[in-house]
Amino acid sequence: MKKLISRRNFLAAMGTMAAAGVLTACGGSSSGTASSAAASSTAASAAESWGDVKLTMWGAEEDQTMLREMADAFIEQNADKGNVTIEIGVQSESSAKDTVLADPESAADVFAFADDQLNELVNAGALQEVLLNPDDVKSRNLPGSVSAATMNDKLYAYPMTADNGYFLYYDASVLSAEDVQSMDTMLEKAAAAGKKFMMSVNDAWYIYSFYAGAGLVATLADDGINTVCNWNEAPGADVTQAILDIAVNPGFKSGADADIVSAIKGGSCCAAISGTWNASTAEEAWGEGYAATKLPTYTLNGEQVQMGSFSGYKLVGVNPHSANVGVAMMLADFITNEDNQIKRFNDRKLGPSNINANSTEAVQSAPAIAALAEQSSYATLQRVGANYWSSAASLGEILASGDTQGKTTQQLMDDAVAGITAPVAQ
Repeated sequence: MKKLISRRNFLAAMGTMAAAGVLTACGGSSSGTASSAAASSTAASAAESWGDVKLTMWGAEEDQTMLREMADAFIEQNADKGNVTIEIGVQSESSAKDTVLADPESAADVFAFADDQLNELVNAGALQEVLLNPDDVKSRNLPGSVSAATMNDKLYAYPMTADNGYFLYYDASVLSAEDVQSMDTMLEKAAAAGKKFMMSVNDAWYIYSFYAGAGLVATLADDGINTVCNWNEAPGADVTQAILDIAVNPGFKSGADADIVSAIKGGSCCAAISGTWNASTAEEAWGEGYAATKLPTYTLNGEQVQMGSFSGYKLVGVNPHSANVGVAMMLADFITNEDNQIKRFNDRKLGPSNINANSTEAVQSAPAIAALAEQSSYATLQRVGANYWSSAASLGEILASGDTQGKTTQQLMDDAVAGITAPVAQ
């Protein structure tokens, strides 16, 4: 990114002690000359004048209008400090790490990402330690979100949401609350109504739900890089067969998130597994029938098994390579404060990590937030190595298509696990 402020000017703007803490923390190293506490206490009152500052902020495509409004509010609030320009760019939280690590120095100053990417970003020196008011950030957010943003006892990101999980949306005018407790019943009723239950079977994030529900494991190895996975052990092959059976059911359709949104809007989908980001779509399409609950059970070897899920948080990070690290931290802090987390909920129905925002009546009474809380009892924090995603997705593609390529379910699982657990190239 183009450097519009010299390091000398940055030091003057942020205060010598604060800047020392900020600048020595770049790249993930700790400061030996100024403590984080000292940096935090002095930086907030510094920066009487920034001069000309240009920042780039990345966020999800669906958040672009909202982020522009937040950026403009930040600019207005700090107009007395200098001429601040903020450019907004599209970058999915799910793939932010890959884009940032491809060229950290050219990446955005401020960007949103899923919490499971924190370790790799920190290890690569691509996340700035939070040095401006870290204790305030910790105290105002849910403990789980703070833990997700912390590595080696240091806070490296600002919690943004506590809703990075999935659950079941359904149209109560087609399916009853009892119908959606069981996959079998839901599929039967959906087919009878000429509609579909949808989920992204070909997505590694969602297919995890079947295997996790059966008690199988896919988690980060002790080295923090690779994945431990036992899906090819019993009853893994039977879980795979259960997914194949669901995939060919006339009441089911696999599709990407965009396909699910289109089907909900078009009226062909009466239930779907997704997250809070599609709450507005479901509510607008189904009206009074809009409802949400935990994931259903599915039949495995004649017994009902509750589907599991990944849980997680979305965070906002600051690029240590930014020419304006201090101002970037102030922007990240601003867009994740209580007011903006409430705005995020009002505009996009995203669940707040901020304690005060999360406890409001509007948030607590939201069907999607309530469903996420219900599913949380069956969810595990999203922590897997890099090779999990493509290998699990490839398995999902096969199962969604129904074409097993002549392989048995056990062979499919052996192949998938071999890919998932393959050592990550360093």
